[in-house]
Amino acid sequence: MTKPIMITLIVLVVLVVACILLYRWGKKMQKQQMEQRQQMKEAAQMTSMLIIDKKMMKIKEAGLPKVVMDQTPKRYRNAKVPVVKAKIGPQTINLICDDGIFDDLPTKCEVKAMVSGIYLVEIKSIRGKKKNKAATEEPAKKSFGAKMRAKQRELQKEMEADEKTINEKKAAKEAAKKKKEQAKKITQ
Repeated sequence: MTKPIMITLIVLVVLVVACILLYRWGKKMQKQQMEQRQQMKEAAQMTSMLIIDKKMMKIKEAGLPKVVMDQTPKRYRNAKVPVVKAKIGPQTINLICDDGIFDDLPTKCEVKAMVSGIYLVEIKSIRGKKKNKAATEEPAKKSFGAKMRAKQRELQKEMEADEKTINEKKAAKEAAKKKKEQAKKITQ
C-alpha cells in the first residue's frame, strides 16, 4: 500500500474509535443526569412564590450563595444558567431554574412550583395574569437558545418514555421467567 492510503486508514480508524468512545461517554452521562433529575424530583417540595424576574446569567453574577460557587467546577463558573428572582414568603431569593420550564415561566405572577434546594424543578400552577390568545401563541421568532431548550425537552421526554418501556419489558420478562420456574417446581 502507498503511504497516503495508510495514513488515511489510520486517521479513519482513530476517528471511528473516538466517535465510539464519545458515544459511550455521552450515554453514561445521560444516564447519570436522568438519575440526578429523578433524585431532585423526589426531594422537591411544593412552594408558592411570586416570580419577580428571570434571566440567563453567569453563575458568578447570579447572586447565589457562596456554597454554590464553591461547589461549582471552575470551568462552569462562566457558563450562563437560567436564574429566577422570586419572593417566597418574606424573602427574595435567587433560584436556578430548569432549562425546560424557563421559557414557560411567567414574570410578575404568583406560581406554585416544585423546588429542590435552590433549584426550580417544575411549575404546577400559575396565578395572576390571565393569558390572552396572543400571549398563549408561540412568538413569531424564537431565539437559538429557546429552540435548543425546546428540542432538549422533547428529546428528554422521548428518552424517559423509552427507558420506561424498556424497564416494563424487563419486568415482564422477569415475571414470565419466574412463572416458568414456579411451573417447573410444581411439576417436579
